[in-house]
Amino acid sequence: FVTTLQRLVVALIVLVALGSAAAYVATYLTLRDEAPFGVRAIWLMAALPFFLSVLLMVIIHRLWHGNLKKFRTQLDKMASNGEAGMVVLAGKDELTRLAGSVNNILSDLDGDNKRVNIEKKELQIQLRVAETEKQHAEAIIYSISDAVLVTDAFGDLVVANEAAENTLGFAFQDVYRRPLAEAIEDRTLVKLVKETRESHNKVPRRVVEHTTQADGEPRTYNVTLSSVVDRDDRVNGVVAVLHDITREREVAKMKSDFVSSVSHELRTPLSSLKGFVEMLIDGEAGDEQTRREFYEIIQAETDRLNRLIDNILNISRIEAGVIKVAKTDLSLAVVITEAIEVMRPQAKSKNIEIVEQLSPVYYQIQADRDMIYQAVLNILSNAVKYTKPGGKVIVRTTVDRDVVRTDITDTGLGISAEALPKIFDKFYRVEENKKAASGTGLGLSLVKHIVESVHDGKLSVTSEVGIGSTFSFELKLVK
Repeated sequence: FVTTLQRLVVALIVLVALGSAAAYVATYLTLRDEAPFGVRAIWLMAALPFFLSVLLMVIIHRLWHGNLKKFRTQLDKMASNGEAGMVVLAGKDELTRLAGSVNNILSDLDGDNKRVNIEKKELQIQLRVAETEKQHAEAIIYSISDAVLVTDAFGDLVVANEAAENTLGFAFQDVYRRPLAEAIEDRTLVKLVKETRESHNKVPRRVVEHTTQADGEPRTYNVTLSSVVDRDDRVNGVVAVLHDITREREVAKMKSDFVSSVSHELRTPLSSLKGFVEMLIDGEAGDEQTRREFYEIIQAETDRLNRLIDNILNISRIEAGVIKVAKTDLSLAVVITEAIEVMRPQAKSKNIEIVEQLSPVYYQIQADRDMIYQAVLNILSNAVKYTKPGGKVIVRTTVDRDVVRTDITDTGLGISAEALPKIFDKFYRVEENKKAASGTGLGLSLVKHIVESVHDGKLSVTSEVGIGSTFSFELKLVK
């Protein structure tokens, strides 16, 4: 098409040039009357093809240019709409045939474009679903109280919840898409994640107990490591969940210690009871006085065993929240006076003075009378037991706004600073004071539960070795 057009243009140019020259000469000679009429006629006839060629060229140009403009306009419209259509041209020239070829290409492109649009929409739907699932998974991860870490196929950190940040000490936004080894300092955990990633799905899930330091304290975790695999069963990520079992381990140890302590405390009075009963059976108590001594020892050990069992049961019931509490309005001064009167004979036998400095009886608290009495009696009993003969025990109550405070101060052996934090633990006894008096180590633990757990009060102690101790508790007054 282009070659034919070029030849036509060249031919037209030649004809135009010849015709123009002939017309010029003919016109010139005509004007000067230097040529005969026949010659001028010949020259004028020679100029006729020029005018015809020019006319033909104009007609061809208008036809070809019109189709070309229409062709370009339709293509521009398709481009602006972004859709492939059909080019419609009149005639049977080369441009029309070119338009047919273009239409074939556009038809193929339109089919491809529709398929691409369908695939695009499907991919957009899949992307939205994947994004929704991702947000759902992240919401679940962020709501989990356990620390969660997720790494990709290259070992880079891609997801971490707030618990992981607090537990392992990093800011996720600062280490996103960075190697796990750069995000956390726990080399053991980094090694565990790396081993899981490089296991080639041989071990899809494993649980490892791991102990590390957190805020200077050892913490124990159950680390669950799971492989994230693709459709070809290739590992492309690892999920690590750290469940803190430190408290569980402490509770297990406490239970074990509790059973051990109970067994020991029960064995002591039982052994004593068994020994004296056997001596009575064997007739080793030959006289009435010896038998009476044996009976008194058996009775004392039986009371001790009964108190031990009662204390254990009471503490267990309070901790389990199943103990029956009967709170009434009562005067704390009256309850304390009753407990003092019970302890006074024992204090008198050791020449220990009990000084009362109590608030007026009309100040009342709402409490379980038997429990408060038991708490005061336990503190008084310890004060008398661990105070040397000739000492003093002062019981003082003071009222401050809506709270009544009770201080029981003794001039006894005192408690070391190392032992003070443990003084209310079950079965704990100060090692230095064990020889001064017997005990089970449950009395003060029971006092703490009665004051704080049952009556929502406050219990504290101050002590100095060789000077004495002060046990204090606060209870709310009835308004």
